[in-house]
Amino acid sequence: MKTPKHTLLMTAAIAVSAMIAVPMTRAQAEELRVGYTEDALTLDPANHRKRTTQTIIRNMYDGLVTRDPNMNVVPQAAESWKAIDATTYEVTLQKGITFHDGSPMTSEDVKYTFDRLTNDGAVGGQTSPRKSLVGPVKEVQIVDDRTVRFILSNPWPQFMAFMTLHEIVSKKFVEKVGADGMSTSAMGAGPFKLAKWRKGDSVIMERFDGYYGGSQDLKPVAKACSETVIFKFIPENASRVAALLSGDVHIINDLPPHSVKQVENNANTRVMTANGTRSTFMALNTQKKPFNDVRVRRAVAHAINRQLIVDKILGGKATLINGILGPDAFGKNKNLPAYDFDVGRSKALLAEAGYPNGLDVTLDVTGKDKDTGEAVASLLTKAGIRTQVAVGESSQLTARFRTKGKPIDGQMYLTSWGNGSLDPVGIFVPTHRSNDRGNSSGYANPAVDKLLDAANTETDRKKRAALYSEAEAIVNKDLPNVYLWVAQDLYGVSNRLSGWQPSSDGRINLHDACVK
Repeated sequence: MKTPKHTLLMTAAIAVSAMIAVPMTRAQAEELRVGYTEDALTLDPANHRKRTTQTIIRNMYDGLVTRDPNMNVVPQAAESWKAIDATTYEVTLQKGITFHDGSPMTSEDVKYTFDRLTNDGAVGGQTSPRKSLVGPVKEVQIVDDRTVRFILSNPWPQFMAFMTLHEIVSKKFVEKVGADGMSTSAMGAGPFKLAKWRKGDSVIMERFDGYYGGSQDLKPVAKACSETVIFKFIPENASRVAALLSGDVHIINDLPPHSVKQVENNANTRVMTANGTRSTFMALNTQKKPFNDVRVRRAVAHAINRQLIVDKILGGKATLINGILGPDAFGKNKNLPAYDFDVGRSKALLAEAGYPNGLDVTLDVTGKDKDTGEAVASLLTKAGIRTQVAVGESSQLTARFRTKGKPIDGQMYLTSWGNGSLDPVGIFVPTHRSNDRGNSSGYANPAVDKLLDAANTETDRKKRAALYSEAEAIVNKDLPNVYLWVAQDLYGVSNRLSGWQPSSDGRINLHDACVK
């Protein structure tokens, strides 16, 4: 007989209350709990495109390379790497790496991992959704037990930056459990091993005492500090903050800006920040009136007081941008002119474009952006761009604004795009190249396409940066999107936590984290 839903909820509430009320034992004190916004989609490193899912997976799996706190690419499972030529990279593994079952990691596992990412139908008959993140890798060759060569079909200078996005799996384990087994189980070589996944509730991990220590560039090189790590899924903001303040969890992600002072004023908690990598912007449908006229697009930009929204809604925790690239991205044009808040200029541009009495438009947003969307709409309306906010599901809006090969179905879309690689190919190309997968404005400029394509294979870093800088200058004038800000990533943290700092790639790496 099924237990009634209200009984399950009551039982869960009693359990949480008991956890908070009972003094911690020594064993409990070594347990690290993270209040996290959402559950993993899968535990298979090759079968998702979600940063929050990868954060969970990455604590159980290591990649060939990773990033240091300054976002530099450093070796992880790799001992070293070198570019033999523009299309050949050789990577050598560290000695003594084992998976959680004690079997050694070898070059055969590395090859199998990337074959699974790149070969069509290799993930249970499906092609990995991460295939594009491997770029033009056409073959992985085994040199010896610890060395592999990656053969690219064309130069791709951002290759090692994108290698930070992939984890090495055990060939033996994948062949044993298959794609279905990989979705619910884990056999990595990371600092923690899977103990239990309670879908919709939590992922529980235990320290892997056989861990090789991780990156030689990130000290200490040792097994993890915490014996147990729990990712507890708490999607509702107020509940997540309450769990932190009560001591039920030690880290929470996506701390709401309006809760920053509450966390700072609590004697037992603090706020930690990292420069974000997600650019927020408002896509304007350039394929139809009224936004096929650049004057109207510029009128929208001048009507929005971006700094006011950052200060009032984001608590000042964001950096304004005048192009798609964030301040830390490679090739960022740091001399782009800003479309300053100027209602008079906005109204004059509307009149020039044939709208002296203003116009009526609709701004599409997802639920999480409703408050920001309403603030934007209020400012636009004051400038004569009378704006109605429509709240929709993310999948619905993606289908309307980002269906490759189909016309844009909407007028304005408040959205964002992440760039964990900090390379323009991960954000500039999909959002601005003609008919690409993230081009929500329908923007098409052959000159920009040519620059982006050239930069994609340019191996000289200075020349490559210059190409992106030139492309961003053109886009700044064309203004297919109104570029808003890159928000800081905000975390609430217990004062009992040490050894952890947030990372700009959005991951929560818990190797060195300890609860006092």
